[in-house]
Amino acid sequence: MVKLTDDYLTDPTKFTAENIELPKFSQVEMIAETKKAPIWVHFGGGNLFRCFHAKIAQDLLNEGALKSGVVVAETYDDGVIDQIYYPFQNRMLQVVMKQDGSYEKTLIASVADSLYYSRQNPVGWQQLREIFEQPSLQMVTMSITEKGYQLTDIHGELSAAAKADIAGDPEQASTNMGAIARLLLARYNAGAYPIAMVSTDNFSENGQRFQDGILTIARGWLDHQLVTAEFLDYLQDATRVSFPWSMIDRITPNPAENVAEQLAATGFEDTTIVHTEKHTNIAPFGNTEETHYLVIEDAFPNGRPPLEKAGVILTDRETVNDADQMKVTACLNPLHTALAIFGSLLGYDSIAAEMENPILVALIKQLGYQEDLPVVKDPKIIDPKAFIDQLIEQRLPNKNIPDTPQRIASDTSQKIPVRYGVTLRHYLDEGRDLKQLIAMPLIFAGWCRYLMAIDDQGEKFEPSRDPLLSELQPVVANIRLGDQIEAHEVLQPILSNKEIFGYDLCKIGLAEQVETYFQEMIAGPGAVIKTIQNALEDK
Repeated sequence: MVKLTDDYLTDPTKFTAENIELPKFSQVEMIAETKKAPIWVHFGGGNLFRCFHAKIAQDLLNEGALKSGVVVAETYDDGVIDQIYYPFQNRMLQVVMKQDGSYEKTLIASVADSLYYSRQNPVGWQQLREIFEQPSLQMVTMSITEKGYQLTDIHGELSAAAKADIAGDPEQASTNMGAIARLLLARYNAGAYPIAMVSTDNFSENGQRFQDGILTIARGWLDHQLVTAEFLDYLQDATRVSFPWSMIDRITPNPAENVAEQLAATGFEDTTIVHTEKHTNIAPFGNTEETHYLVIEDAFPNGRPPLEKAGVILTDRETVNDADQMKVTACLNPLHTALAIFGSLLGYDSIAAEMENPILVALIKQLGYQEDLPVVKDPKIIDPKAFIDQLIEQRLPNKNIPDTPQRIASDTSQKIPVRYGVTLRHYLDEGRDLKQLIAMPLIFAGWCRYLMAIDDQGEKFEPSRDPLLSELQPVVANIRLGDQIEAHEVLQPILSNKEIFGYDLCKIGLAEQVETYFQEMIAGPGAVIKTIQNALEDK
């Protein structure tokens, strides 16, 4: 039997006997180097970081191309730090799930320290500030999801928390953007040292949104005379503070029980999956797919580790944006969200199982090949059609990846404007007829049907977490299967909301088709899948 905390340097055979690849460096020495000269801070200690960013750092440490490790700052869930990082000495087991059913296991030890970054935790609050005051710090990376950047409500107005941050002492900031702006203020006051703030979250123009969020807070502070104009100049000078754009792609489901069981059967002890009080699902191991991409704009004013040695593609902003729009707004994420919505409605608990349903496969093929691909700009570094081919033929059908539609369906209201709004923008900008769209209005109708929390068999189900559920569900709460309704009158508050779709669907002429499909989807049990089938057959 082997545990994460066993000494991999003095007794490697415990690990190698279980086919676990080991770090080629001393974690103790790496921690000492990090304390002397921190280089890399990452916000968001969840599964994607543990399976992807941490492995990039480990590859560089193994080569001697990096001496300092990653400092992880978790802003949402203190349970992640207390229950998963601290007890296992900041280590984890990366499990790559190959399509042939085999596992590739690696002990990850590249995290030097982890902390809960919140003003509710004075120790972490002060510790991270001190790290940001160090001139050695080169880059910050982020994986806090779309909602982590949110400063506005459903109506596009600043939230109460954002207003409080803008008007109050930076030391009392509570939003992510406010709390990170506080750190940049500390870095400015310590010497105005340069730094790269790299969003690696899974949405388009992520660096721009990150920058906009930080500047919204900072401009508010200036208006309230809490900072100087020079601090704003510092944040807006790309030679001192950059906000590189990125594209990230690696399907990383929540840790799965079947993976835990197989690990335990082969002699690995630390397999207990933790469900924290804040509903984070995390474990001493992380399961992820083999395919992965990370493309980052090469804008690092304080230097950077040689990330390209670990497979990261460094390029210019335009190429990053093209690659990102190819993936996030066309060739992967919109297809994933379609499967998430309809998988939940149709009672699936596996993305791979959905790929055995020819109607759902036809839907995402219609979306990807017929509706999205025609308006995608080829980024040259990744071929868009080959990317969709690989997704549909290999990645999504991989039964070894225990991904669920329910996981992907979380925060759908935050994802729709990016995953579909950009394609709508291309259609409108190019003068294309929106009436040729079939899959997209089906998906929008399906999401409205999803908000009813009644599946296609007429049974209640629990929708995945979403910050707008409490505001959106009442719109459809009184609808019952079989009802004859005025779909436009009922759905207009949702379909006209630019914050959700990026456009007022009523004004651009897409709402009518959505309303028609929605009316068909509430006809009775089985109406959802029938509506999809009929729409695709009639195209």
